[in-house]
Amino acid sequence: MPYEKINNEKLHQMKAFIEGGKIYQSLSSLKVEAWVTKEPTTFKERKTGTHLTLSAGDKWGGELWDCAWFYFSGKVPSQARGEKLVLLIDVNGELCLVDRNGSPMQGLTNVNSEFELSLGKPGKRVVEIAEKASGTEEIDLWADAGCNDLFGHFRSGTLKIADIAICKEEIRQLYYDVEVLLELAEQLEEDSARRARIYQALYDISLLLVDWTDENVRKARELLAIPLQKQNGDVDLTISAVGHAHIDLAWLWPIRETIRKGGARTFSTVLRNMEKYPDYIFGASQPQLYQWMKEYYPALYEQIKQRIAEGRWEVQGGMWVEPDSNIPSGESLIRQILYGKRFYLEEFGKEVRTLWVPDIFGYSASLPQLLKQSEIDYVMTQKLSWSEYNDHPHHTFYWQGGIDGSKVLTHLPPEDTYNGPAAPRSIKKIEREYYDKNISEHSLMLFGIGDGGGGPGEEHLERLKRERNLLGLSPVVQEPSINFFRKLESSSSKYKTWSGELYLEKHQGTLTSQARNKKYNRKIEKALRELEFVASLTMMKGIKQYPSEELDSIWKEVMLYQFHDILPGSSISRVYDESLERYQKINEKVERLIEEHYQALYQHLHLSGITFFNSLPWARREWVEVHGKWREITIPPMGYLEIKDQPSQALTGHTELKVEKTRMENELLVVSFNRDGTIRSIFDKENNRETIAKHRPANQLAIYHDHGDAWDFPSDYKSVPKMKPILEDIHCEINGPIAVMTHFYTFGNSTIQQSVKMKLGSRQVDFQTKVDWKESNKMLRTSFPLQVRSDRVHCEIQFGYINRSTHQNTQWDFAKDEICAHQWIDISEPDYGVALLNDCKYGHRAEEDELDLNLLRSPPDSPDPNADRADHEFVYSFYPHKGEFVSGEVYKKGYELNIPVRKVEKTDAATVKKDSSASFIQLQGGSVMIETIKKAELDNEMIIRLYEISGNHTTTKLDLSFVVEKIVETNLLENPKQSISLDSPISFTPFEIKTLKMKVKSSS
Repeated sequence: MPYEKINNEKLHQMKAFIEGGKIYQSLSSLKVEAWVTKEPTTFKERKTGTHLTLSAGDKWGGELWDCAWFYFSGKVPSQARGEKLVLLIDVNGELCLVDRNGSPMQGLTNVNSEFELSLGKPGKRVVEIAEKASGTEEIDLWADAGCNDLFGHFRSGTLKIADIAICKEEIRQLYYDVEVLLELAEQLEEDSARRARIYQALYDISLLLVDWTDENVRKARELLAIPLQKQNGDVDLTISAVGHAHIDLAWLWPIRETIRKGGARTFSTVLRNMEKYPDYIFGASQPQLYQWMKEYYPALYEQIKQRIAEGRWEVQGGMWVEPDSNIPSGESLIRQILYGKRFYLEEFGKEVRTLWVPDIFGYSASLPQLLKQSEIDYVMTQKLSWSEYNDHPHHTFYWQGGIDGSKVLTHLPPEDTYNGPAAPRSIKKIEREYYDKNISEHSLMLFGIGDGGGGPGEEHLERLKRERNLLGLSPVVQEPSINFFRKLESSSSKYKTWSGELYLEKHQGTLTSQARNKKYNRKIEKALRELEFVASLTMMKGIKQYPSEELDSIWKEVMLYQFHDILPGSSISRVYDESLERYQKINEKVERLIEEHYQALYQHLHLSGITFFNSLPWARREWVEVHGKWREITIPPMGYLEIKDQPSQALTGHTELKVEKTRMENELLVVSFNRDGTIRSIFDKENNRETIAKHRPANQLAIYHDHGDAWDFPSDYKSVPKMKPILEDIHCEINGPIAVMTHFYTFGNSTIQQSVKMKLGSRQVDFQTKVDWKESNKMLRTSFPLQVRSDRVHCEIQFGYINRSTHQNTQWDFAKDEICAHQWIDISEPDYGVALLNDCKYGHRAEEDELDLNLLRSPPDSPDPNADRADHEFVYSFYPHKGEFVSGEVYKKGYELNIPVRKVEKTDAATVKKDSSASFIQLQGGSVMIETIKKAELDNEMIIRLYEISGNHTTTKLDLSFVVEKIVETNLLENPKQSISLDSPISFTPFEIKTLKMKVKSSS
């Protein structure tokens, strides 16, 4: 007689039946009151909003981001006596239960939330009150609510449920027994004995549970215990699991909501679950989050500190936030690490060794050196799995950044998510898809609900309890990720090395989106460099106190806005409204501090009249206007020039400078224009060289259709005919040593005013651009087809440059259609080249002989429908040079465009009889840049950070205008490495960063 055919669908129906109506039994409704406000209020102010009395189905929130304090009260019915007592609460929003002092106890999220349900259920709606109720309890509970789901969506703002209920614990456990075994069976091979035995056990209990009695439930669990207790023998792969709640500090919600969403709700839930599940290990990155907890929820913070000390809560990621790594400057990335690691060490006594960046949009080739010099040995990410064209060939590998040769051990969790459900399918996917399982016995799994916070729920932890060593699955151990990495490292000799950047073949639009934030970030980074330079001088000379507290506060806020969904441009409108307002105030404060310190230095040096300061480590030639008169000056490296009142030369005889509607010229270049404002030719008179390709207009402002979103624009945008703005007018003038041709364009409802500028004695053509942009679904670009041929383009990144292909021979080349560069990008032949400089742009394209710059994007919708419909000002420059880009010193032009000289003047000063100048710091020889001069973090010594810029071995000597008692080389954390002597040259390997710490002899 044949066996009964087991119907898998009926087993799923059984599982759904248990979950839907058997675990919880409502007894009565709670009394619900709410006090509604537009913005969060403190626990002490909880009754200041609009008061409402609510029942299930009643509306409390009128719109997204409304806030409320809820008060739940009631008496537990007597029939709950002896039962496990719970509350079922869902307000169609996010909720944080608090204790009598207002400290967070547990987070709840609405079940009706936008989330990838295959990864798990987002809703957390159960509040445990008592294991065995007396039946006389009084419910008296406050909760802080937000009228938004996990992903920042409005979900009706109605109270869904607020009930006193009992939990049938044995049925709850039965549910997870069924869930784990049913999914395990589905993951096994169809003809396996293990699968057949599991299906039979599940079928047997389905017959038993036709009659739902406590005895039958007990028997069902006994039957399922048999397959659940079967274990593996020797294993080839062990999976390390760590609880995770990837928390975006802003994205589809404002920063203020992250404090409640990420910290209070998520972290309090973690703490409650740790009380119930002794094996539970959780990790969280981003010291900014912990700082908010310390500030807003000190009692919760103390509980977190206790779990960290126990080893059950892992602090992860050595950076202040999880920042974008494409756009921030190299010094910004160093500060991210410096501030992040210092916070963990000072607050928790933990030395973090891992860079934790699961969700950033690409990985700069400079990162490995920054990490190794900051005592970070490992990298964890998974975002490369999002690439569109090529699959990264390894999950475990050494990443060699490609500029200086530093390597870090890197792991991409093979599940390709940081929101893992910790289900059998998770484990099986890791087993199937782990590319390096032939040489590695270890893999990492991150489980929980993230992006909008939430973290692991009971479902994750119940599954893991059953999966420790379950026959048919690789064993899973819950442990901190650092334990995993140390085990991974034991087989390090077998791992392959990937050299170069880790380019994400997606989200290239984030190199351009929200252009005003990117401009402010660049501008403030450069201003902070200037402030630290001059403040170090005033401190060293005993003139003025170093503004440590101000700089600490400013850097932390700048680093917050470098978070990978803020600076890249992928957050909602409110995030940019608020950050732009703050950027303006930060910039004003930094500029005020710069002015104060230069004024103090000016007075200390007994200068008078007009003085120009140069913070760059080479002499700068500049045209300056003084009292309406122009003169060309040379300011010493990292020094100053005090000038006499009269110009040293007249400009009337400079007939080389010309400008008319179709032509402008100086003694070095001739620029010819077409009638539509595009450039026909840029001829280098000095080198007898045409730079622009024949019959192809340059600086062609082109508008493309862009029906993408903040992250991506259509990859085939060039296949659709481009549009051009209409040239309405041209205005030409010569202002002293500067020829200016201003073009006035219109397109749709937008206007573009572009002043093309050329100075006497300069090889640089500047395009100073003002745009009133009101278009939607459009992208504005400019391009320069060149008479320069190379299969490589040189792109400045943090602390160096990388070479990329100008062809698309392979799928890997094709995928890099939009590439990131900072201050310059260059195509060079051995004896000649052309660079495109900019003051705030990052998205570039280099195809064959053409350099292209992405200027503005205004995608139609997500997540900010008003993105970049605003006024913009920016500069880009065309710089042809003799020799290739290194000998042409392109990097100097990039810095000079971004870092202006500083002018200090006393209105009542006496006339200066002769020019005077001095240099505070100079470099003697070598292709070396001084990136940073600052006060040391822990004392009043001075830090000088240098790096090799050309990719060569070199030496340089420091020439200082002050006496140094001691100098040591440190790593980026300012921990000493070795003593050095200023009497000997300092050696650099290609792109090497060196940090020198100096004890300066007091000037007194």
